[in-house]
Amino acid sequence: MEYFTWNVSPVLFSSGSISIAWYGVFFASGFFLGFQVMRWVYEREEKTYQSLDRIFVYMVLGAVLGARIGHCLFYDPAYYLANPLEIIKIWEGGLASHGGTVGMIIAIYVYARQTDEISFIWLLDRMTIPVALGSFFIRLGNFFNSEIIGLPSTQPWAIVFSRVDDLPRHPAQLYEAMVYLFLFILLFSLYKKYGKELRPGLLISLLMLIIFGSRFFIEFIKIPQESFEPLLGLNMGQWLSLPFVLLGAIFIYFMRKAIK
Repeated sequence: MEYFTWNVSPVLFSSGSISIAWYGVFFASGFFLGFQVMRWVYEREEKTYQSLDRIFVYMVLGAVLGARIGHCLFYDPAYYLANPLEIIKIWEGGLASHGGTVGMIIAIYVYARQTDEISFIWLLDRMTIPVALGSFFIRLGNFFNSEIIGLPSTQPWAIVFSRVDDLPRHPAQLYEAMVYLFLFILLFSLYKKYGKELRPGLLISLLMLIIFGSRFFIEFIKIPQESFEPLLGLNMGQWLSLPFVLLGAIFIYFMRKAIK
C-alpha cells in the first residue's frame, strides 16, 4: 500500500541568520485569531476590551512558564534539578501541555484579582474558546515539525514522516488537532447561542473533559516520550490527564443544567 509521505521542512523561510518556522507561524496565528475572538466576546458583553492586550500577555507567560516547568518536573526532574540553568533553555524544546494549562489558569486568576470588572470564572469560561483554537494551531505546528508522532500503523490514512523514519505511522498530532477544532466549534457555538445564560464553569469543564479525555485515549497510539514511561502502566501524559478529566466530569455532573 502506498502511504502519504510527509517531508516538509519545519522552517518556512530562511535568509542568513533569520529564519521563520512553521510552528511559530501557527502559534502566532492561533494567538491573533484567539485575540479577535475575545475582542468579539468583550464587545458583545460590553466589557472594556482595551485590557485584552494585558490579559493575553499574562496568558502567554503563564502557558510558556507552566509548560516548561511542567516538563522539567514531570519528565526529567533529576536532570533539571542537577542542571537548573537548563530549565531556561526553552528554545531547545521540552514543553508539557498539562503544565501549560495550569500556568494559564493561574495567570487568569492573577489577572482577575486585579480588576473588579470581571470575575475569575467569567474569564476562565470565555478564554476556553481561544485556548481550544490555539491548541488546534499548535498541533498543526507539531505536524509540520514531524513531532508527537504515533506508533506504526497499517491504516490507509497512516503517514510516513520521512524526517523521522520510513514507517507509516498514526498522525497523532492531527487526531488531536481535529478534536481541538471540534471543541472550538462546540464552545463557540454554545457561547454564541446562550451567552450569559450558560452556567458558570460549564465551558471550562467541557474543555477539561474533552481535551484531556481525548488526550488520554490518543496517548495509546503515540510513541513514548521518555524511556521510563512503560514502567508506569500508563504513560505520563495519561496520568497527568486523569485529574483534569475527573474534575471536568465532576463539575458537569454537579452542574445538573447547562443553562440557567
